[in-house]
Amino acid sequence: MSSTGAPLGMLAELTHRCPLACPYCSNPLELESRNTELDTDTWRRVMREAGAMGVLQVHLSGGEPASRRDLEDITKAARDAGLYTNLITSAVGVPPARLAALADAGMDHVQISIQDSVPKEADRIAGYDGAYRQKVALAHEVTRLGLRLTVNAVMHKHNIGRVAEMVALAVSLGAQRVEIAHVQYYGWALKNRASLMPSRADAEAAVAKIEQLRRDYQGRIVIDAVTPDYYARLPKACMGGWGRRSLNVTPSGRVLPCHAAETIPALEFWSVRDHALSDIWEHSPAFTAFRGTAWMKEPCSTCVHREKDFGGCRCQAFAMTGDARVADPVCHLSPHHQIVAELAEAGGEQAFAYRGR
Repeated sequence: MSSTGAPLGMLAELTHRCPLACPYCSNPLELESRNTELDTDTWRRVMREAGAMGVLQVHLSGGEPASRRDLEDITKAARDAGLYTNLITSAVGVPPARLAALADAGMDHVQISIQDSVPKEADRIAGYDGAYRQKVALAHEVTRLGLRLTVNAVMHKHNIGRVAEMVALAVSLGAQRVEIAHVQYYGWALKNRASLMPSRADAEAAVAKIEQLRRDYQGRIVIDAVTPDYYARLPKACMGGWGRRSLNVTPSGRVLPCHAAETIPALEFWSVRDHALSDIWEHSPAFTAFRGTAWMKEPCSTCVHREKDFGGCRCQAFAMTGDARVADPVCHLSPHHQIVAELAEAGGEQAFAYRGR
């Protein structure tokens, strides 16, 4: 095992098929087709290898993972491998009987994305009429079955003023946790930046409101949230540091250090079709490219924060500068920080470019 130890979590992207058309979709611009997806037996092997490596939890994601008819089999394989299983779902097209079957197969936790606290707006953002109703119904079913529930709320210009309402909704649904996730502007979301990015004033107000909500709801629900990148002075340790805590398996089997890593064209990604998961974690070029601090340029290489933020997000650095080895432009010490400052102040309105339309 590498000097960083075993990954704590694995994101298993079972499919890119999805009923929603969210304008901030974080999946790649080129979605993987159904006929390239890993088969059931390969996913079973991946789960066994993850458990043997010391992975603690697996997030079954997509797209919509329930699009896979073998989701129960994959869930059972994860449970048999000793993994804590979390289903990340749109909740659309997941009937109560299917959820019960997943619970019987060993599902521990369900995370449901809800686009807004206002039903009509939630459906508009998701690009799917009736989505909100199905999400709320499945959330109630999750808690009825005794599973743990997280509500994921992606915040942007159109809903950032309703942070308090989103937290209240999560509490009313019986969630133990609400994740306030600000849009990350890469991939499809980059097409919609003008229609999604909130003003600096709205972002700062939301951050202050979240701190108040944490005090108000202390002991009732966990509120996970971080300052939006475009309004911070220091970058975050993306994924806890490149190749340090987690890995991501795509529907076709490529293994990535983070969800957006394929946006960096120079990286070479190994597949579970050809390599054991532990071999990929230890030795694949993509994982070793930015692991640790030896790869850093100034100002990161001598920065006192280099072992805390690991230079920030490599994908964001590449997207803004064309060089994945420079300091994340979010950092106020970066020579490219002005790019972020200009984007944060940029206004504009445009209609959503919905995914798949």
